[in-house]
Amino acid sequence: MNILFVVDPLDQFKIYKDTTFSMMREAQRRGHRIAACLPQDLQWVSGGLVTAIVQQITLTGDPKDWYRVDLLENKALKDFDGVLMRKDPPFDAEYIYATHLLGQAEREGARVVNKPSALRDHPEKLAIMEFPQFTSPTLVTRSAEAVKSFHAEHGDIILKPLDGMGGMGIFRVRQDALNLGSIVETLNKNGAETIMVQRFVPQITDGDKRILIIAGEPAPFVLARIPQGTEVRGNLAAGGKGVAQPLTARNREIAETVGRKLAPRGLLLIGLDVIGDSVTEINVTSPTCFQEITEQTGFDVPAMFIDALEAELKKPR
Repeated sequence: MNILFVVDPLDQFKIYKDTTFSMMREAQRRGHRIAACLPQDLQWVSGGLVTAIVQQITLTGDPKDWYRVDLLENKALKDFDGVLMRKDPPFDAEYIYATHLLGQAEREGARVVNKPSALRDHPEKLAIMEFPQFTSPTLVTRSAEAVKSFHAEHGDIILKPLDGMGGMGIFRVRQDALNLGSIVETLNKNGAETIMVQRFVPQITDGDKRILIIAGEPAPFVLARIPQGTEVRGNLAAGGKGVAQPLTARNREIAETVGRKLAPRGLLLIGLDVIGDSVTEINVTSPTCFQEITEQTGFDVPAMFIDALEAELKKPR
């Protein structure tokens, strides 16, 4: 198969931990060809097909010079056996436009994973609202007054932007409400942007668990991202320590429920974030933690994913 990865710049990859790199490596190990492009390389001329300026690459095995460009060409997306959308957030207007181009490529015959319309329909923070039985009390609003009322009811809260990643822009406000007004003004830009507010879940001390759901089935191990020092965020990008753990019975119940509902919508890969028994995010754009789980447990997450991808791409169009 010839598989196109729509990604951030290859030269910015940290291949010792990058999940997309681990997908590429496993695909190449199985004999598949690999190509890459940036979202801005996508283009659509009226009357024509959606194409991209793509790099056909080979992984070298050298950590300092990890890929070689074999061919640079303008190619229709439908001519690839599969297209993987792996662009990191922010989930901004340009990301949305890219999903529209990928959606048109689908109509032309391309096989895109995760499905572009499903990416648009499941922004990572808002997607949890479909599963209130698994979430801590949550508010989505632009209103500073609504946030103050939510804080008055719940006392200890987390505030976050809807388009962040890696723990960016997350604030905790305790009972004393110290700086609550200033934090809300900063996050919602004086009412111009919508934010999410959640009741604080104290089990964050045990880690923010990343559960990987592949083709509707959870991987048997999770990565608990444990905050360090006085930090409230467990995100690896914010200094959290990643500790792989077996999937608990409760985590499996949550993951299977979410997977059964969302996988049929075209979400082959989901990264579920769970603190205690509360789902805090449903990541569908570029879920990570493949390498950390594989290295610590020996369970080959990239192989599980490529198995599922091959099965998906072999289905009748």
